[in-house]
Amino acid sequence: MTSDLTLALAVLGGAVLIGVVAHGAWQARKAGPKKADLATARAEPREPVLGATPHDTVPGEYPQHDDPNGRVAPHLDDAALPLDSAVAGRSLPRRAAPRVDALIDVIVPLTLDAPVTGDAVLSHLPGSRRAGSKPFFIEGLNADSGEWEPPLPGQRYGELQAGLQLANRTGALNEIEYSEFVQKLEVFADAIGAMADFPDMREVAARARELDAFAGEHDAQMAVQLRARSAAWSIGYVVQQALRHGFVPGVLPGRLVLPSAEDGAPPVLTLGFDSQAALSDDPNTAALRELALGFDVSQTDPSTVPFAAWHASALGLSQDLDADIVDDRGQPLTAEGFAFIDSELVQLYAALQARDLAAGSAAARRLFS
Repeated sequence: MTSDLTLALAVLGGAVLIGVVAHGAWQARKAGPKKADLATARAEPREPVLGATPHDTVPGEYPQHDDPNGRVAPHLDDAALPLDSAVAGRSLPRRAAPRVDALIDVIVPLTLDAPVTGDAVLSHLPGSRRAGSKPFFIEGLNADSGEWEPPLPGQRYGELQAGLQLANRTGALNEIEYSEFVQKLEVFADAIGAMADFPDMREVAARARELDAFAGEHDAQMAVQLRARSAAWSIGYVVQQALRHGFVPGVLPGRLVLPSAEDGAPPVLTLGFDSQAALSDDPNTAALRELALGFDVSQTDPSTVPFAAWHASALGLSQDLDADIVDDRGQPLTAEGFAFIDSELVQLYAALQARDLAAGSAAARRLFS
């Protein structure tokens, strides 16, 4: 009898112990970050990388597999996330080189004694076409088509010109940058037998400061924070939920994007999180509690309705992720707040248009970069 009682108590104790362990494991799982549901993972494209082929491998790229439809499909488990790669299933044309634009560039004519070939021009171009933080561009007037274009092999050019950008988000062109540009362009002009006509530095600097002041007053990047109400999220869970709203993993760690329908254009929206978490050796241990959802107003064409997409994505993601929508001060952003932002954007778009720098235009994308 005693031995039977002892055995029964031992069995009961084991059962209780198993129950305690199972309860502890359940609590730990409940307290951990939400994980991606692999059973419902779908193959989705990713942010385009111009000039890449569907199966190009980027250093540090996460593992992939092919789905039955022939697309490159990312694994959505937390050990192997597709946060850097080319767009799947198609190749995109390279974006055309920026055109010299009197709105945002100081233009330097390069007078030639005789037409030059595109091959000669290309062989003498400066190795770096930047002066400090400002890019510059060299174009030729095609002797056959009569059009200005970036120099091309096999073409002949009767005139050349260079354009140095007057301002960008790093600030206005300064005297040191302009002097560097002059030095580089003089070497190039001598090599191809051209005479450069440089504008006065003080006038150039004054134009640059005026353009920079305008840009500073009309630059806007909208962003809201999505903050977890309860359980944190794993990276895989965030990616999986974002895919449902049209986002794709971006080229930069810790970024997902809602791509533009225009090849080579900036994304309509970005969804960002801690890049250090994205680069973690073990993404399973990375617990996210905050995401940044935004769009670059000046870079994005209003015809893509970025505000409506931003508002809808904020609402949809907040519901799916069980998150609050807050502003940069941590205050809840209400429907009235979104409506106010929308009305302010109408005025901003009008001001940019009046300056011939419409949001999303080539010149605006260069200026606000």
